[in-house]
Amino acid sequence: MNRSEPAKPAKPAKPEDPAGPEEVDRRELAPGYAVPRIISGGWQLSQGHRRTAIDPDAAVRQMRQLANAGLTTFDCGDIYAGVEALLGKLLEISPDVQVHTKFVPDQDALPGIDRKHVEGIIDRSLRRLGVERLDLVQFAWWDYEVPRYVETAVWLDEQRRAGKIRLLGATNFDVPHLAEIVAAGVPIVAHQVQYSLLDRRPERGPEHGPEQRMLGFCREHGIHLLAYGTLGGGFLSDRHLDRPDPVPPLANRSLVKYRLMIDEFGGWSRFQDLLGTLARIASRHGVSIANVATRWTLERAGVAAAIVGAFDAGHLDDNLRVFGFELAKEDLECLEPFADAGPPGDVYAAERVPDGRHAAIMKYNLNREASD
Repeated sequence: MNRSEPAKPAKPAKPEDPAGPEEVDRRELAPGYAVPRIISGGWQLSQGHRRTAIDPDAAVRQMRQLANAGLTTFDCGDIYAGVEALLGKLLEISPDVQVHTKFVPDQDALPGIDRKHVEGIIDRSLRRLGVERLDLVQFAWWDYEVPRYVETAVWLDEQRRAGKIRLLGATNFDVPHLAEIVAAGVPIVAHQVQYSLLDRRPERGPEHGPEQRMLGFCREHGIHLLAYGTLGGGFLSDRHLDRPDPVPPLANRSLVKYRLMIDEFGGWSRFQDLLGTLARIASRHGVSIANVATRWTLERAGVAAAIVGAFDAGHLDDNLRVFGFELAKEDLECLEPFADAGPPGDVYAAERVPDGRHAAIMKYNLNREASD
């Protein structure tokens, strides 16, 4: 679409006649492997996230509706209790969907991790999903003080070369440590990072020049960014415009996490200024605040896709409107006053501060809890 042309809102999909895959933009992560630019995130389906149980059959029906509308890629993790198994049920009836999972060894296990441990976790994901090869495995590491992340990444690559994994990715690494893994010859094709109007760390990073920022590093090495937190846990939406600051306790840990990000952004008042700006942009395009926030992230250089929570298909029609417009120069200029906001430092740096506010809400040994 030419930016000089007026944006045309996407035609809303009807539940009985869902939007076809041709309406959904896709991006190639590797030769022969393309994903929709909205990936459905599975954390909200995790037993570790929810306070109440879900109906597995209803969840699979909802995910199938997303897939039928062209949102054919789902993101989960080995530590998302119950989600790999749910997606395994989806694969039984929709075998063409893509599932991106993660390899997140427990913090307590890092000092003793070995090749057998890595293979066991990968085999468990294969078993849960009911597949012979995992589409994309994204590697995370809790503690850089335990210097086994490169060795572990190499063992993951051995699993790829053995045919158990198609593609390798990373998640929440900073530039120096991701660079070590790439230098070891591990073929990282994607990096999942938090990236939104509330958190611009991927484009800033340490003050060592553009080549040291995450965007620059990934562009140099052909690594695509997969952005999570695009909607700030749902805070970047119409329902929070002109609303008071929510009173704790919040409903789940994700809301706590992203409310802390709003503090880093400058607090609730400045956040309301951002929402007001987004509302005016949304009005010009005939879309929602969430659409504008997602579109902003998708238009950042190096971003292949945004990961949007997929608790159900209730927001499907709205999400599809992201593909029907582009932000104009005027829109981007309106958002420029907020460019300095958000947490400082490299990707995931604030979350790694021992005893810090962000680290205090993390759970570091979920793999053991999610075992079956």
